[in-house]
Amino acid sequence: MAHFLVIGGAGYIGSHTVLELQRQKHHVTVLDNLITGHRQALTDCDFIRGDLGDATLLNRIFSEQAIDCVMHFAAFSLVGESVSDPLKYYDNNTGATICLLRAMQQHGVNRFILSSTAAVYGEPKEIPIPETAATAPTNPYGRSKRFVEKILHDMEAACGVRYVSLRYFNAAGADGSGCIGEDHAPETHLIPLVLQVALGKRAAIDVYGTDWNTPDGTCLRDYVHVTDLASAHILAAQHLLNGGTSRIYNLGCQQGVSVKEVIRLARKVTGCDIPVHEAPRRSGDPERLVAASNAIRSDLGWVPAFEDPEVIISTAWRWHRKHPQGYRNRKRTTQHAEKLTDLNQTGAF
Repeated sequence: MAHFLVIGGAGYIGSHTVLELQRQKHHVTVLDNLITGHRQALTDCDFIRGDLGDATLLNRIFSEQAIDCVMHFAAFSLVGESVSDPLKYYDNNTGATICLLRAMQQHGVNRFILSSTAAVYGEPKEIPIPETAATAPTNPYGRSKRFVEKILHDMEAACGVRYVSLRYFNAAGADGSGCIGEDHAPETHLIPLVLQVALGKRAAIDVYGTDWNTPDGTCLRDYVHVTDLASAHILAAQHLLNGGTSRIYNLGCQQGVSVKEVIRLARKVTGCDIPVHEAPRRSGDPERLVAASNAIRSDLGWVPAFEDPEVIISTAWRWHRKHPQGYRNRKRTTQHAEKLTDLNQTGAF
């Protein structure tokens, strides 16, 4: 059993990873400022409410806890917002991560898993996209993540920090239990937006462009289930705990699913009519984003359990149907109240 510090562990992908770590009986400490995360998504772990860039708090955490590995999910991730407010993204995604890495170095913690992104590739010239493809991000969000990857490379050479950077494609779905899922404000991901139409929360789903050079004229994306992302993080951590070297991996199912296909499958899963509003193309939308994820499959034995897009949408629908208002209508149980300890408030840190 290892002790993990999960930064941003109350968020969408972070909370699913925390749940999988708990199922494998690891000790988990979560640090999250709850700006976008949800405390209700967490049980059975030590919870510290605080900021990634708080050097004093980080020093106290690493001084008091024997951390084996750090997983870092705490990043702003809205591409449009990163263009309009780049300093917000460089300050949090890059600058605050430097604060975290400095604290790790000071306390001799040298295993690090980065939640990265396919946005580091920019406009890809090769589909599916391999890890060897050129990185030329086209927005501050992608650049903020790529900067961190470069910093990690330099830190490995300077002080022996070993890392795995996991470049996500399109995270989707929810835990099979339906107990946790996707709840963003604002919501920007296609599958939950489509399901909001099925729930009557939206009148129609906007489709941006139907004249792309694809089989049905709509953009193609590679959807990877959030639980499969979580399992990849745990495999990457085990790789480092076993003495493995630093790596960069893509995470995707290696298949492109079109916007129209997502809508068709959502209609099938929900049994609801989902009206469509056709809109012009959005500037900067890539036509195709599909991962080549052979490397992590070969090196670490990662095998996605949810490659069928209909199954991915089904798990998302289970969550959204049970929680139409997201975590806002999920009442905390006695178990939550008793086992969810805010160490920052109790004075333990």
